[in-house]
Amino acid sequence: MNTAYLLLGANIGNPVQQLQDARAEITDRIGPIIQASSLYESEAWGVEDQPIFLNQVIQVETEHTVQRVLQDIMKIEILLGRIRGQRWGSRIIDIDILYFNSEIVHEEDLQVPHPYIQERNFTLIPLVEIAADYIHPIFKKSNTELLQESTDPLNVKILQP
Repeated sequence: MNTAYLLLGANIGNPVQQLQDARAEITDRIGPIIQASSLYESEAWGVEDQPIFLNQVIQVETEHTVQRVLQDIMKIEILLGRIRGQRWGSRIIDIDILYFNSEIVHEEDLQVPHPYIQERNFTLIPLVEIAADYIHPIFKKSNTELLQESTDPLNVKILQP
């Protein structure tokens, strides 16, 4: 059995519903969700002039390979209405593979661990909530250490119901 950590994000439409729909599709297509962080509101990273994002990190158990998980994620994004446009722009749903076991993957269409984990508090804060001691396989530091060293100035706060 493989363990994947996935980042879910949305900032247009109904982000709470879209994250819920994404979790349901992930469970059906990839495998059971073992842990899920709280939902977090975060300022946009990369292209900052856009609506606030909702983000969540989930831990999934899967029998699939990392490439198969990527294929399933892309199918889920299309099913939920994702249209790929501007890099780091607004989106109805975004699902990224953060970690897959302790594997290091450098392929044209896939980088694992995700290459920006250490630069993004909207990723690190929910990761620390559910996997504080998980060791980044390249940097050999825990998610907590990566968050402590982060220089990301953007605001990230837990979504209040």
